[in-house]
Amino acid sequence: MAPVFPWTPSGLVSPDSPGAVLQLVRTAHASSRSEIARLTGISATTAATRVQALLDHGYLEEAGEGVSLGGRRPRQVRLRTTGGVVAAADLGGSHAALALFDLGGRLLVDRSASLRVQDGPESVLGWVHGQLAEMLDGLEGPAPLRAVTVGVPGPVDAQAGRVVTPARMPGWHGVDVRALLGRLVDVPVLVENDANLMAVGEYAATPEPGSHLVFLKAGSGIGCGVVIDGHLHRGARGAAGDISHASVGTDSDVPCSCGRIGCLDAVASGAAVTRDAAAAGLPVTDTTDVLRLAADGEPVSAQLLRSAGRATGEVLASVLNFFNPDTLVLGGRLSQAEPYVAGLRAVVYERCLPLATDALQVTVTRAGPLAGVIGGAHLALEHLFEPTRVNATVGSGAAGPATAS
Repeated sequence: MAPVFPWTPSGLVSPDSPGAVLQLVRTAHASSRSEIARLTGISATTAATRVQALLDHGYLEEAGEGVSLGGRRPRQVRLRTTGGVVAAADLGGSHAALALFDLGGRLLVDRSASLRVQDGPESVLGWVHGQLAEMLDGLEGPAPLRAVTVGVPGPVDAQAGRVVTPARMPGWHGVDVRALLGRLVDVPVLVENDANLMAVGEYAATPEPGSHLVFLKAGSGIGCGVVIDGHLHRGARGAAGDISHASVGTDSDVPCSCGRIGCLDAVASGAAVTRDAAAAGLPVTDTTDVLRLAADGEPVSAQLLRSAGRATGEVLASVLNFFNPDTLVLGGRLSQAEPYVAGLRAVVYERCLPLATDALQVTVTRAGPLAGVIGGAHLALEHLFEPTRVNATVGSGAAGPATAS
């Protein structure tokens, strides 16, 4: 799997530095010393020096000879993907997906399991650590863990690694997930909102995603992730894309966890649909029961899902008019319900300007339940191979992530 984000020169990193050279190879823009020299404008000798430093520190490996363009065949190099793995855990309200990836982003193993996020951070993160340890033990040969990304179903201050006022995570407000899990795994831990991870994962899994993507996660709760020019957009504090507390035009008097009335999450989430279906006398205990009834043609459940889709479409129409993305991807369990998707699409095309929708791709998730862990792996790899971090490692003489113990 190719890295998500295209290589671009950074104003903070010299384009001929080891970190920038590694990015060229990681993103398949260059595979030989001559290509590196041509793209960066440095001499062949300097390009060879940079590549040798990256080979010595375990970031790259030789990959045979390439095709001759008139002279000697160029010696190829590629990212060294062995010698370590990254992990991702996508936590939901009642389930979790976990996976291990090699240093090139290739999925090695994944699993899903039931989870009670309301059991609290110490219990849940201890469980995550145990699951990852089992998965690591099951790999063939030694593969040290290099980084972990955790996705949670609530707002996250990504810089601080803390959960902030989550709606359905009692006991998690202000919790430093990075520190708690970091004490157990002793590697870098990244913390991100689950919808953001899914947006990154979906961008990676889409053959031609365009430059701008909006991902809707419609499950027990509702969230949204935004990718701009191939980069995850978090906003100033990490709240970008949180549409769950947007007000919708409804006569519902159900209070939201934030204390207001009429928030999208309180009206149109999977939890809200389940609540309304139970109030209507249907035999349901969770969103899966509602989806099953609707798939069997039960009219009340189908109408509730259609209404939830229309309410969500109202909010998304404003997002699409304002942001004008190339692609809208629908994910989460509600995206599996035809009445929900039909209601959402109808309102989006009713409320959006033609210029915002005439070339818009509206699709259901391609990555499916793995979207969050795929996105988590990519963010972990971006962290490990961030150019300034690579430069610091090479400059200090320390081993890179593919060789460090």
